Parts: sequence; C-alpha cells; structure tokens
Amino acid sequence: MFLQHIPASDIFQTDIPKLPMGKYAHIVLLRETNSFALFQTDGELNLGRVSLGRKSENQRPASRIVLFKRKQSTPERLTGRELLRRYGIVTACEYNSSDFCKKCPDCIYYGFAIGDKGSERSKVLVDSAFSITGYDTSHQQFTFNAPYENGTMSEGGKMKTSLGEQDYVLPQVYFPAVVTIKDPTEAEFIYVLNNILRTRRYGAQNTRTGTVQNLVAAIVFADGEIFSNLQLCQATYDILTPEQRAKSPLLREDVQNAVTTVIPSLLQEDGVVFRLLTGDTLEALLQETLQLTSDESRLRAVLTQANAETLRYAESFGIESKVAKSTKK
Repeated sequence: MFLQHIPASDIFQTDIPKLPMGKYAHIVLLRETNSFALFQTDGELNLGRVSLGRKSENQRPASRIVLFKRKQSTPERLTGRELLRRYGIVTACEYNSSDFCKKCPDCIYYGFAIGDKGSERSKVLVDSAFSITGYDTSHQQFTFNAPYENGTMSEGGKMKTSLGEQDYVLPQVYFPAVVTIKDPTEAEFIYVLNNILRTRRYGAQNTRTGTVQNLVAAIVFADGEIFSNLQLCQATYDILTPEQRAKSPLLREDVQNAVTTVIPSLLQEDGVVFRLLTGDTLEALLQETLQLTSDESRLRAVLTQANAETLRYAESFGIESKVAKSTKK
C-alpha cells in the first residue's frame, strides 16, 4: 500500500479487471485559469448555450465557455508520459499514432484506437466542462501583431500590416469538472491524480496554452456514475448569491465553498452508494499524495507498480493476447 489515509483493500482493485466491477473513483475539480487561456476550435472559443442554473429562477439560457474533454485529458496524459519516460519505465510508445505500445499505463488507463489494429477503452472518463460565469464576462479580445526581429513593425522603410484579433479566456474563470476512474488500482488512482495535480498548461497549441490550476474539491468513491459537469456547474451557480456572482472575477473561496456545499445533495440525487472525502480528510489524502509523488524513489515505485499492472492486463486481455489466442486456433 502507498496511501495510509484510505483503506486500499476496500476502495481499490488488486489488479485491473477484464470486466467492469462497479468500483468508481471520482475526482471533483475546479479548473481555474491563471492566465489568458485559449480553448478554441476553428479559430473561435468553444461556446455552449445552456441554462445558467437548475432552479426555476435561474433557467435563463446563456452562452458559457466550454473546455472540451480532449483539451482536459490530452495535457494530463502527456504529463504522465513525461514521467514514464523520465524514469525509464516506457521508452517506445508514440502518442496518437499507430506506434502506441498498447501496454503501458498511458495506453491501458486512458485508452487508444489504432484503426483496424485494435483499441482499448479508456478507464479514465472526462467530459466537457462549462464556465460558471457567462461568455460575456469570461473573455477578452486582443489585437496581436507579428513584428520583425528588431521588435518593430517596419523594416527598410516598409510597414508590416500583419495584424489579427484573438478571443482569450480571462484569468480566474472557473470550470467545475469531474474526472472518473473505473475500477482503479491504488497505483492507477495515484497516477491519474498526480497527472491532474501536475498539469499546468491547457488549450490550443504549445506556444499559446494558458496556465490552469486544478483545485481538488472532493473525491468520491462510489458504486456507479455521479453527476455531470454541467449539473455541477449549474448547481454551483444556483448557490452563489447575486452579490457573489456580481464580483468579477469570482472569489475562489466563494466558488470552492459553493461546490463543496452542493456535492452531497447532487450525490443523493444520483442514488449511488458512496464515500465522500472533503475537508480535513481530503486535505490529508492530498498531502500524502504530494509527499509520495515529490519523493523520487517512492514515485518511481508507484510508476513501476502501475507499469507491472498494465503489462499483466495487456498480456491477459489486451490486443496482443487476443492475436495470440486467435493464432493458436
């Protein structure tokens, strides 16, 4: 066991199962922009028109900025892959290509699809997240230019005219989100949580990604799926007072308190058996995880354990095992 604050034998699988076994770990987050981020498709910010809240008095539709699922999971996957390479655990696995190794923690936990060569269903579920505040108060448009090397727009007596405009998400915009891990082992849970805590940059293109801080509001161990990102966002909006909503930006403490307050009632609506970690219990678990993942020898042990588990899974149930069985026939 790596973690002492939760009973691993009760919460986690001892090995990655072939079939779903009804154990879920849900990490409830607030994703807070810490700079001017760019969450876009085809040159425009991604927007969704939805009701502001769930209560009848808050049913007015409005446009919210959307952080699509791949814009959340991809940076976190890449964080994990960096660590696997750094410690020499994975050396030959090429992301988003036909050269996925099909057996490392990234491949088995987050899944892959290689055309007719097979696929692995993701065990880490992420969905699109919505900004609590509306588009009107969550974005700003900037004009940009492309100067010459001397830092000016003129060279040889000629003025350059390359100007453009870009819509950015403002700092301190909050996106409530839930990351779900199906049937996690202890090493898998730590691997995914560490990826979330370490990842700092999200958005379009490496040169333009914005800094984002992931604040863990709660961890829920349950026997099924729980509320959606949109439900969490709308319930949080409902519980914020008009005075709190009027502040620009929203105060982090107000948002955190609102999210923590609505989680129990949303879980009751879901009708699942759950164990909710918040407050001091959650903080103790997060501190224990950070101590573990900031110690090189202990982190290496977690990654090694995770890799051993995914290798066993791949050999027993993965693509190559299916090919070997069909060859024998």
